[in-house]
Amino acid sequence: MTSPPRFRLRAEVIARPAGPPAHSYPYARMWVDTGVFHLDTPYDYAVPEELSSMVVPGVRVQVPFNGREVEGVVLERLETSLASGRIKAISKVLSPHPVATMHSLKLIEAVAHQWAANPWEVLRSAIPARVAGVDRTFLPTQEMPREITKNSGIFTYHAFEPYIDPSEQVSLLVDGILGSGSVLVIAPDERDISAICKQMNAKKIKCIRLDSSLPRAERYRNYLMAMDAKNCMVIGARSAVFAPIKDLKTIIVYKESSHEHFEIRTPGWNVRDVATLRKSNEDINLIFTGYVPSLELAALIENKNLKYITHTHRLKVKAFSSSDGALLPGRIFSEIRKALTLGPALFIIPRKGYGNALLCAHCKNLAVCKCGARLIVGSKAAPPVCVLCATTYPDWRCAWCARDKQYVAARGIERAAEEISRAFPGIPTILSYGDVIKTHIENKSSLVLATPGAAPIVEGGYGAVILLEGLKFFSHPDLRAQERARELFFESAAMVNSNGAVLLSIEESHPIVASLTRWHPGAMIRREMAERLEIPLPPFVSSVIITGAQQEFASIASGLRKAINDQRLPISTKVFGPTIVNKGSAKIVLYCPQIDSQELIVFLHEFKRRRSIAKKEYLTIRINPYSL
Repeated sequence: MTSPPRFRLRAEVIARPAGPPAHSYPYARMWVDTGVFHLDTPYDYAVPEELSSMVVPGVRVQVPFNGREVEGVVLERLETSLASGRIKAISKVLSPHPVATMHSLKLIEAVAHQWAANPWEVLRSAIPARVAGVDRTFLPTQEMPREITKNSGIFTYHAFEPYIDPSEQVSLLVDGILGSGSVLVIAPDERDISAICKQMNAKKIKCIRLDSSLPRAERYRNYLMAMDAKNCMVIGARSAVFAPIKDLKTIIVYKESSHEHFEIRTPGWNVRDVATLRKSNEDINLIFTGYVPSLELAALIENKNLKYITHTHRLKVKAFSSSDGALLPGRIFSEIRKALTLGPALFIIPRKGYGNALLCAHCKNLAVCKCGARLIVGSKAAPPVCVLCATTYPDWRCAWCARDKQYVAARGIERAAEEISRAFPGIPTILSYGDVIKTHIENKSSLVLATPGAAPIVEGGYGAVILLEGLKFFSHPDLRAQERARELFFESAAMVNSNGAVLLSIEESHPIVASLTRWHPGAMIRREMAERLEIPLPPFVSSVIITGAQQEFASIASGLRKAINDQRLPISTKVFGPTIVNKGSAKIVLYCPQIDSQELIVFLHEFKRRRSIAKKEYLTIRINPYSL
């Protein structure tokens, strides 16, 4: 017989007495990690005398809040507090090192205001997680940070040149300005960060790296070093834009049009706008780089608010149209053979996989599963399989004409490799896509096939760069499709050597052909901007996407329209939707002229606060997102 379990009394934790208050400035104002959206205002706490020397702006502390201990970040010390009732005391100082400055805290506050967010949502992205072991061993200098003035410094866009690795071009840019103060370079991803670090190491310039590829302890230590070092180079991913570097003089945004510069987590800020906000409050130079500017920067360039710096080049560009749907147009073969004598030939393929759509070879109807989803083919000998329910069809027959002859459409890179290698027998084939991305290859005759963004670097450049199925790059449905395609075409073309050619599988009349030849995208950008101004579309209007549970979106949409009629929202605001995103969720899109955007943001912030107070289901709100 088992004995009954023993009764245990629940332990009671009694807060340690705070001790006497600080003799001077006995209160501290701070942001607190409340975990509740509408509790987003700063709170005042009493500062015990024993902690007074450590409680300075930017320090992490632990405070009581609603019966539990939570983290806070000190904003300022106060002589008096306007808070009513009993003011609780700070429990302890979590770290002796400030992790923010007055200027970085103001930047976080400005970003929260512009993206209708709780400041702690921004702070979570801006400051890396604390590591106690690093706090115990890190020894900062005692030098005071410099005073910062506002609204001076250059504001430019540097367009990359062909034939030169873009990471090398950035390193040359850094090399010329590093002596006047610290430089912060913000790159889209780990691959770009590593390439720039390699270039700087070759010049014997030490880099402080800030990105999520580092272990937590190393990243936190580097963050503290960046706050403390003088005349240093810091390179990191998008959250590094908030880094409070002591003598920061220049911010360089590398490949500014990349989608990786847009924060995925709430509230969805982006590097371009945060860096611009930072420049408006600090004495820094702001330099954007890339092959083609985003439309937001193009609008600034057109209005003479941003200086555009480029160099004249003339590339050898040839266009070949395919009238019969062949992957390689007939006249392109001789050009590729000629290029293979100069080095490897790079083929850019729009899609990964093998056959991303299957048609009946007789009646050309699309092959679909019983569930309604399309069928794809994984390899040459593989049977068709459903993309949704994974049902295989080893004995597939067309549902319309009952014939079994298949036609593989929407070729992926694996199918393209089969066709291209048959066309050029005896030439080695290299694939770079998905999980098998090659970073560098040897400069010898070979066929290199890559998906967008996965092209390997070759010393001396490619003998030819071939972009296949060119129109598919421009035919994506989202608003950024043209911008992405332009950047891809210019970035890929830049990898050719000075004697090589850029070969496009596209109509010769397409404007990308002339733009690449002259190495200037201005005509294409102005044409698209004129179309967007006429409608109007971003960047001439601010855009907002509201996403959430489908059942209440009809009432939300009618509420927004009523707010416009009641003039609680600008009458220029346009409401589109709701539209179904997927099962159970929907979205609403809002457009508003730039001049009225701040009024819309204030309304959305109050809307989120009231939903939080009413304990309604969470809505995702993205202001000026990367894509609609």
